[in-house]
Formats: sequence, structure tokens, C-alpha cells
Amino acid sequence: MGRSDIHLVEGSNEIERQFRGLMRRLAGGVSIITAGRGGEISGMTVTSLTSLSASPPRLLVSVNRQASSFALIERYRAFGVNILGSDQQDVAGQFSNGRLKGAQRFEGIPWSAGSSGVPLLRNSLATVECQVEEIIERHSHGIIVGSLSSFELSPQLSGLVYWNGQYIEINHDVDLDLLAEISIPLAHVR
Repeated sequence: MGRSDIHLVEGSNEIERQFRGLMRRLAGGVSIITAGRGGEISGMTVTSLTSLSASPPRLLVSVNRQASSFALIERYRAFGVNILGSDQQDVAGQFSNGRLKGAQRFEGIPWSAGSSGVPLLRNSLATVECQVEEIIERHSHGIIVGSLSSFELSPQLSGLVYWNGQYIEINHDVDLDLLAEISIPLAHVR
């Protein structure tokens, strides 16, 4: 990459737009973060989920502090992670639809309450129930460290990835070339 590829322009709106364009180049697995209990539930689509440590098992997710899910995570100190399969683009779209709020996002999607009451989506590649260990507030977001309390894995191996502004279905058995195209090293999937 040459120096001519650097185009950072002053002005907060322009820098934010350029930063979003930059981050769209990073492929990320698609998950739904769910929060709340009873009639007070919400969820959101994220690609900001990552492993923090295997021993002890911890993960972290970055959530906008203005999101309704953030307030519920902060209040109940628990959240669900639902890693989406390749056939769940519609679920990702429903949970990222800004016109839908709270429990509306769950309409037509099978789910059940985990032991803490947090909603967990059925038919996901994996579901994880987490207790909040720490929330680190920085700028517009909260970095939430989750301690795993339970998880369930599906035998399905086809995942959903978000890259360059679009959802991409990854089928382990047929998409090895696609995985290479979006820069996921093949040594990690064989």
C-alpha cells in the first residue's frame, strides 16, 4: 500500500465516515447479543464479539451505550451471545432493523430463556450465556467482559460473516476459496 492510499480528512463527520469504510474491510462473524428478562428484552446484531481468554473462559463485546441492549446488560449484569449460521441472514437483518425495538426484534424467531432469564435464540450455531464481569466505558461504547456460565453448540459448521457492507454465507464444505478471499487463513478451517 502506498502513501497515496491514506486520505484522513479533518472534520469529525468525515473521519467517522472514513473509519467506518476502513472497518468494513475487516470480515467479522455475525452474532446477536441479547439482554433482559421477562417482558423487558432486547437484542442487537454485532460483529464486535471476540475471545478474551480460554482460561478462564471470557469473551468481550463492544456495545454502543445508547443501545437499549446496553442498558439491560448493565441493569441485569447478564447477556446472551447467539452466533449465527449461514442460513440466518434474515435474523441478522431483523435484529439490526432500527425501526424494531425491544421485544419486536424477537417476533417470529424461536428463543428460550437461559438460567439467568436472558433470551437465547434457537437454531444458532452456538449460544452462550454470560455474566458481566466488567464494563469498560470508552467514548460511545461499553466494552463488556463476559464470564461464560453456559453454552450450547450446534453440529452445523456453516457460519455468517459480514464483510464490506454485506452478509456472506460461509459453508465449511464448499467455500474454502471464499474464506481465502476474505482473508481467513485456510490453515484454520481445514
